[in-house]
Amino acid sequence: MKESNQVNRRDFIQKMVMGAAALSAGGILFAGCKKDGKTEVSPVEDLMGEHGVLERLLLIFDELSNAMAAGGHAPANAFRDAAGILRNFIENYHEKLEEEFLFPRFRTRNVRVDLVNVLQAQHDAGRRVMDGITASARLKGEVPDPRRTAERLRAFVRMFRSHMGWEDTVLFPAFRTIVSPSEYHELGERFEDREHEKFGEHGFADTVERVLAIERELHIHELARFTVAG
Repeated sequence: MKESNQVNRRDFIQKMVMGAAALSAGGILFAGCKKDGKTEVSPVEDLMGEHGVLERLLLIFDELSNAMAAGGHAPANAFRDAAGILRNFIENYHEKLEEEFLFPRFRTRNVRVDLVNVLQAQHDAGRRVMDGITASARLKGEVPDPRRTAERLRAFVRMFRSHMGWEDTVLFPAFRTIVSPSEYHELGERFEDREHEKFGEHGFADTVERVLAIERELHIHELARFTVAG
């Protein structure tokens, strides 16, 4: 994809934040801040955007597990590519941000520690499950034991949908209350720097395009496909 067609994630979100703020009755919908006349994206908004990538990966795993459970063909390359994005963008980046910058602050302030411990345990469990499946897939050159793999993928998907729900509705809102405004805004900058260091300026857009390519391969790339008949 040419650079001129790339979408800078933070520029996109900034425009959405500004538009939403203008439309909201109170004038404030997101916890963005202003710096040099520019609306910045908060660390929580970054993390929730990354949850969107994870949700699309979970839809892919749903599709693959359904095919395997039915005894059909599940493309090994689609699984491999989705697992690679999960490892690089979610496990080694998104989850590491939470584990490095969010979880320790909750523990230090003794806030929602039980929840943080469960979330950490689920990160660890997710890595073990995916490690086991991908190791066997590399060894055999295909997705191993389709029915058993389907069961494990379904459990993985169920866990992380619940995981994201608790983070979005409990942990992330609480995080805004346990750090100072200056620390909160500084973390937004650090998240941006970390993303650019790891993936480049258009890393988020590139990742979304890679997810879309897998969705196309599985014929689940059109949102209308998921519309419930009335």
